Amino acid sequence: MKSDLFASENMVQPATAPGMTLQNAKSIKYAVNGEMLARQGSMIAFRGNLQFERKGQGIGGMLKRAVTGEGLPLMAVRGQGEAWFAHEAANCFIVDLDQGDALTINGRNVLCFDATLSYEIKTVKGAGMTGGGLFNSLFTGYGRLGVICEGNPLVIPVSQQAPVYVDTDAVVGWSAQLNTSLHRSQSVGSMLRGGSGEAVQLMLQGEGFVIVRPSEAKPEKATAN
Repeated sequence: MKSDLFASENMVQPATAPGMTLQNAKSIKYAVNGEMLARQGSMIAFRGNLQFERKGQGIGGMLKRAVTGEGLPLMAVRGQGEAWFAHEAANCFIVDLDQGDALTINGRNVLCFDATLSYEIKTVKGAGMTGGGLFNSLFTGYGRLGVICEGNPLVIPVSQQAPVYVDTDAVVGWSAQLNTSLHRSQSVGSMLRGGSGEAVQLMLQGEGFVIVRPSEAKPEKATAN
C-alpha cells in the first residue's frame, strides 16, 4: 500500500527514553515509566501496560481537579508504555522547568506534565469580574510541562517601564514573578453606551513575559463526571 499518509514524519517511532516529547505540532507523546498527569480526555492513543485513573473527589482531589478549571479534571496515567495526548488540534509546546523556575499557566492551556512538578491552584486577582473566571496553576520544581495553544502564541516581554495589558480570554500564562491586577480601559459612560467589547484587561507588571494566544477563549465543552 502506498500513500503520502505513510510519510516518515507521520510514522511513530519507539521511544528512546522515558518522558515527554513532541510527536508533532498537534500532539505530545509520553513514554510512561511510573506516573504522569494529563488533562482528562486528552489521551488519543496508547500502547503498553497503562492505567488511566480519574482524580478523586476528596479534598486533595478537588484541588487537583481545579488545575485545569471547572469541568476539566486531571487524570493520572500509571504503568509502562507510551501514550499520545492532544486537544482539539491545538498547537502543543513543551516547557522545561528547572529548580527555581516558576510559571503560571491558565488551566485551559494545561495538557500534561511530569509528576515531579509541583503545582498550586490560584484564582487570578480580578479575573472573575470579567466573566473569564481564570483558574491558573503555578508550576514549580524540575520537570516538563505540556502546554496547548490555539494558533501560534505571542510571547510579549514585560518590564517595569512597560506593563502589558491582556485580554483574559486570550492569555495563556506568564512568568510567576509578575504582579497582576484588573485594568479598566473604558469609562463607565462608554460601557453603558455599549462600549468596544474590550472594557477590562489583566495588567501584568514587573520583569518577565506573558504568553497570549491569537484568539479569544471558546466555552469549554462539559466533561462527564
